[in-house]
This record gives sequence, structure tokens and C-alpha cells, in this order.
Amino acid sequence: RIQHLPQLNCANNCRNIHRDQLCARRIMARGRRSSSPDDDGYKRFTEDIHNVSYGSNSTIEGDEMGSRSTLCCDNDQEMERGEGNWEMNYHEAAIFLEEGQNNEKFDSHPRHPNDLPAYLLVHNAWYYGLDLIMSIIILLLALVEAPSVDNFQLSLGIHGTLELAALAVIGVELVLKLRWIGWGAVLKHKRTMIKGVTLVIMVLEALVMLIRQSSHFRVTRALRPIFLVDTRACGGVRRFIRQILQSLPPILDMLALLMFLVCSYALLGYFLFGHTASNPYFKTLTDSFVSMFVLLTTANFPDVMMPSYAVSKWYAAFFISYLSTALYVLMNLMLAVVYETFTAIEKDKFRKLLLHKRRACQLAFRLLVSKQNPSSIRFRQFYGLMRYFSPRTSARDVVLMFWQLNSSHNGTLTLDEFINIYDATRLRWRLKDPIDPWFSAAWPPLRSMCHAARAIVTWRYFEHLVYVIIIGNGIAMMVRIFIAEDTLEASARGFSASWDACLFLSLFGIEAILKIIGLGWTDYVSSGWNIFDVSVTYAAIIGAVVLLIKPTFTAVVVFRPLRLLRLFKLKKRYRDIFGTVVLLSPLMLSTSIVMIVMYYFFAIIGMELFSQYDLRNCCVNSTVEDFYRYSENGTTALGYYYLNSFSNLLTTGVTLFELTVVNNWFITMEAFAVVAHQYSRIFFMTFYLFTMVVLTIVVASVLEAFRFRIQYKRQTSKKDGKTSSTTYSNQKLNSRGKDADGRSDRRLEHAARHLAGLRTARPSPNRFRSRGAHVVYRQTAAHARGAPTPHVLRGDLPVDGRGRSAGDYRGIGADERELNFRADLVVVLT
Repeated sequence: RIQHLPQLNCANNCRNIHRDQLCARRIMARGRRSSSPDDDGYKRFTEDIHNVSYGSNSTIEGDEMGSRSTLCCDNDQEMERGEGNWEMNYHEAAIFLEEGQNNEKFDSHPRHPNDLPAYLLVHNAWYYGLDLIMSIIILLLALVEAPSVDNFQLSLGIHGTLELAALAVIGVELVLKLRWIGWGAVLKHKRTMIKGVTLVIMVLEALVMLIRQSSHFRVTRALRPIFLVDTRACGGVRRFIRQILQSLPPILDMLALLMFLVCSYALLGYFLFGHTASNPYFKTLTDSFVSMFVLLTTANFPDVMMPSYAVSKWYAAFFISYLSTALYVLMNLMLAVVYETFTAIEKDKFRKLLLHKRRACQLAFRLLVSKQNPSSIRFRQFYGLMRYFSPRTSARDVVLMFWQLNSSHNGTLTLDEFINIYDATRLRWRLKDPIDPWFSAAWPPLRSMCHAARAIVTWRYFEHLVYVIIIGNGIAMMVRIFIAEDTLEASARGFSASWDACLFLSLFGIEAILKIIGLGWTDYVSSGWNIFDVSVTYAAIIGAVVLLIKPTFTAVVVFRPLRLLRLFKLKKRYRDIFGTVVLLSPLMLSTSIVMIVMYYFFAIIGMELFSQYDLRNCCVNSTVEDFYRYSENGTTALGYYYLNSFSNLLTTGVTLFELTVVNNWFITMEAFAVVAHQYSRIFFMTFYLFTMVVLTIVVASVLEAFRFRIQYKRQTSKKDGKTSSTTYSNQKLNSRGKDADGRSDRRLEHAARHLAGLRTARPSPNRFRSRGAHVVYRQTAAHARGAPTPHVLRGDLPVDGRGRSAGDYRGIGADERELNFRADLVVVLT
């Protein structure tokens, strides 16, 4: 078989050439037909993509599947003929790629045709949305359950029925998973097991509650966020929680050391100050421990020191040494340890994600190769894959993605090229310089106006003029601030609805209109600063109108000064800060959801434990008595702490946020220790430790993001920042359609005829503005250095129906030499 392999490959190549020649004749015959004036040659190519040479589901003679999909039916007639059905291979390969993209384990992959319907139902966008909505509804039930928010309470039968209905929808997913995974895989998957056990408990509790028609101690409601975290939309939240759990060992070690220090100083403080009758902080060992634990947050300092300091000035050394050791040494040391652990976990996470995606590509590649080409994928198979993996991608984009992936330009994709498919699907293609602007077909007088607007906004000094107007707006606002007015309403009206405010808002509105007309809506909204400008401008205009109608609505004055933020774009340091904020936005969103989940967990427990207590005048003869002194005739400025209660979900959220800030948090803790039990302090101390752990990891992630930003700026030159793309084609196609190896491929010849001069942008890996892509880039840098130097793919540029070519452009190649080329398309990474 090895000896006859060259003859076999030669025969296969002859068959492929003969087939492609027939296809080329059909294409050329179709191309000789009369075309519309708007036909630029590309339309014929996109129409031909659906024939047998460009990936239809028809089977081509001689293209036999290399591996058969496990989802194919055993009684498939085409299998009996030996031809094979490529469609199921395309479908299963797309499923593998989706599992790699979503970081799903391959043990949940469907293995039988009967498993496919259940799998597709669970992995449906509509079901993802329904699952998310039901999870949110379950969380929001805490608003209407006792203790409920005022005017929100529903009867037990209504919210109990809603809970069962939502749990039933969520339970359908587990049932469907059992349909194709089986009990063995479910029992091994910890997250699915926890979700299943929680679901059963909640269903039983809801049934018991409906049968008894009365509520009970339902602390298990605190587990409801599990359903939200398990949804498809919260994948980043799950990763962040996983990183928290993986970072716990060093945190627990440092907490143990910290608690040892607290206990040691509490014991010493008890024996030093316990005999002083005027010192209420060290009367017992419990009081001493609580005082030193609160002192760790500095919330009771220097109050806790003053009674001892009055006895002897030397006692200040006790508190200074404690704070210096615990707060400034151990806490910062814990941050350093957590940061080191977090960065190691972060790198390992991205490494595993990369390897998981590569494994998915390998499994998909095995299903896309044919027996004639066992080591590469033809365009027909690639197009069939994309119809399932990314069905919304247009035929043009599929062709361009294939061209971008095929760095060898031999007409087929090898495994090394195919593993970059995840990056290729993130590319967004658009015309680099459209042949005609968007208003080219408009009414002639209107077209002249649009041309004038385009000339104005593309004027080199237009942006400078806009900045001058913004500075003038800032000066006018400063003058208005120093003008004294009789009332607050008059001051707000002069600030946001005066003649100068109307003048500058009108100028800003004209600027936005000119840009929209001259650039077009699509190009205008492609810039985040433009979206910010138009949003702030029209919000300020609406605010001025509202202020004139209702003068008491003074909050709208905030919109006018927001436009000054545009000035920060001028300074490079501020641009770096804004870039870091954008880089951190996904992480901050995940962090916010994690904090909300933690708040919900402790809020449910707090409401079950403390909702029945009224804190007004609750702490007589205690150290916090003044903070809860209440009178019907009015109360002092300190007497409003009774509002920090657990009466409903919203009030509890505010109370927990105050505890997070740790400013006077011990006052709330001491109040509930007086009215409930001394052991209630455990709840508040535990909440503080949880928030400290989460916020420490957040700080570590922010530091890692800034470190990435510094590395990114060092590895990106000014030329990289100005050049948006680099050409990558490694060969020239001659008029006969032969590649660099001399092999004929009529499809590439046809593509070169209608897409020649194509400039694709293959962004340099260090241009990816995400930490994950940066880690992947560093791990694959060695392969990138060995890649051949890009050059330009040249060919005859098609002439449009008006007899004009697309135009000449200039670009910078990877070897930093200027290249002249004719191009009409460019890629943009979003």
C-alpha cells in the first residue's frame, strides 16, 4: 500500500482536476451571461458557492468520508453504497467546536443519533434564554415572599406555584441531559450534581409549603443563585468562582495566621485592660476578641484605644503594634500571596482553555477529512462545517475566512491551520475604502449636501475645532457655577438651560449630525467615543427641556459636564486608563454578579434569622445606645441606625453593603448581638471574611490586568498602533490558477479572478486586547516566529459595472516594508 501511494495520490489529483475543470467551465459559461450594472463580479462567485464544488450537501464522487460520524443512522442507504452522508459529519464537527468554545467536557458529547434531539434542545439559544429568565424569576421571588418588600407581597399559593413552574423548566434540562449523558456522567459532574440535589430540595420544600399553606424556616432559599450561575450566560462567573475556590488554600493559610495574631492580642488585651472598670472593650475574653477583630478593620479606632490611653500613654504601643503587624504587614502579605496564586491559576486556566480548544479542533478535523485527502480539509467540507457552526456567517465571509486560514495557499487546510478557526470566526470583514459612499445613490442635491458634510468631518482640523468648543463649554460652566442665584432651581436652570448651555448643546448636536451624514451611521457608531458623545449630548438636551418644564428636577445638571470627559482622550496616560477599564469590564461584570450572589446568600440567611427584630431603642446601657435612640418627635443624627435591618430583601442589601464598607459595621453587629444572641456576631464576622476574600482576589485580578496592559504597551510599537492590518498571502496565483507547488485548483483560480487583490488583515497576536489572547500569544510565539514572511496576493482586480476599479491602497507588511497593492477588502477584529 505504501509503494502504490504516489500512484493513488496522482489518480486522485487527476479526478479532482477533471471535476474542477467541469466546474470552472460552468462558472465561465455563467460569467459570459449578461450582468446587471451593479454586478462587480463577486455576485457570480457567491452564487457559485452553492454548487457541488463549494460545499453543498450533495456527495461528490470520489470524496469519501475519512471518519463516519457517530450520529449517523446505521441504516443509512448512502452508507450502504459506501458514499457517506457528509451532513452529519458537518453537524458533529460543529458540536465539537462548540464544546471547545464553551469549555464543555467531551464526556457530555452525544454518542448516538437518538441523543441528538435532546442535545440540540438543551443547546438552543431560546432555551438558554428561557433558562436564564427562570433562574432570575426564582431569585426575584424573595421580593414577594415573607418578609417581602412593601406592597410587593403575594399570597403563598401564587409565589409557590411560580416557584414550582420555574423549577420545572430548569428540571427539564437535567432530564434531557440524562437522556444522552446517563447517570454515570452526571454523578461525576460535581456542578450538575449540586444543581440536581438543590433542585430536588427546593421542589420538596415548595410542595410542603403549598400543602401546609404556611411558610417555615427556609434557609435553603440561599442556594437559589446556583441556578443562575449554571446558566450559559454566566460562564465567566463560574470561572471566577472556580478561581476563588482554587485560591482558597493560601488565603486560608494566611487567615489562620491572622486569627492567631488576633487571638494572641485579644488574650493579652484582656489581661492588660480587663481590670479597668471604665474600659468596656475588654471586660471578658469574648469582648476582647470582638474588639480586636473589629480593630482589624479600623472601624472602632481610636475609640477602642482611648480608655486605655487615658490610664497610661504607654498602652498606645499595644494598639500601634497590633495594627502595624496585622493591617500593614499580614494583610498586604496576604494580597501578595493571593496575587501570586491568582496569576499562576490564570495562566493555567488559559493554557487548559487553549488545549481544550485544540482538542476540539482535532476531533472536528477527523470528521472533515476524506479518504482521498486524509491530512487536509477541502473548501467544500469547510463551508459545510460553517453552515452548522456559524450559520449566520455569509458566504463571502466563509470564503474570506478560508482564505485567511489557508496560510499555505494550496487550497486545503491542514490541522495546524484549522486550529486557528476560533480566531478566524472572530474576524469581521468590511470594505476598507468603499468604492462609493453610502449616499452615492441619493437625490443629487442631497448628495451634494452629504459630500459637503463628509468634507467637513474629514477636515484635518475638525477634531481640533471640536476640542476648542468643549473647552469653551467647560469655561462657561465654571462661570455659571460662581454666579450666585436665589434658589437651587434657578441655579440649576442657569447651569443647564441658559443661553450658553443651549449654544454649546446646539453645536454638539450639529457635530453629531454632520458626522452621521458624512460618515454614515455604521461608521459613526463603530467608534465608542462617538456613541458616548451623541448619548451625552442628546441626554443634556432632553435634560434642559425637562428642567424648563419641571424646575425641581435638578438631577439632570449632571449631563452637561460629562462631555468634558472627551478631553481626557488627548493625554496618553488617560487613554491607557480607559483601555484598562475596557479590558477589565468583563471581569468587573463577573465580579459584580459574584458579589450579588454572595449578597443574596447572606441576605436570605439574615432575613430568616433577624427579620423579626425592631432595633428602635434596642440597646439600652450598651456602647451603641446612642445610635439607636428613637423618638416620635424626631431623632438625632446618630439615631438612624435602626434602619439597618433585615426586614426585606432590598433593605437587607443596603445593610450588607454598609457592612462591606466596614465603616461603623460593628454598630449593626452589636445591636443584633443585644436583641438576638451573642452568637449572632458569627454571621457578621463570616460575611466580613467572605467579602475580604472576594475583594482581595478582585484586587489581584486588577493588578494582573494592569501588568498585562504594561506588557501590551511594551510589545506594541507605534507602527503597530497605526497599522490596522498586515497582508498575509504567501503566494502568487498566475493566470492558470496554479499554486506555489504547481498544482492546479480551479476553485482558487476562480476565487483569484473575482477576489484578487484581496487584502486581509491578520492582526498581530499582540493586538488582541484580552488577557487570554495575550497568554495564548506568549505560549505560541515560537510558532509565530517561524512563519514565513507575508507578502501580497496579486491578481487582476475586477472592474465594476461602471467601468471603475476598486482603487489602490498601501499597507505595511510583517517585514515592515511598504507594499503597494490593489485591495478592496480589509478585516476588522472586534
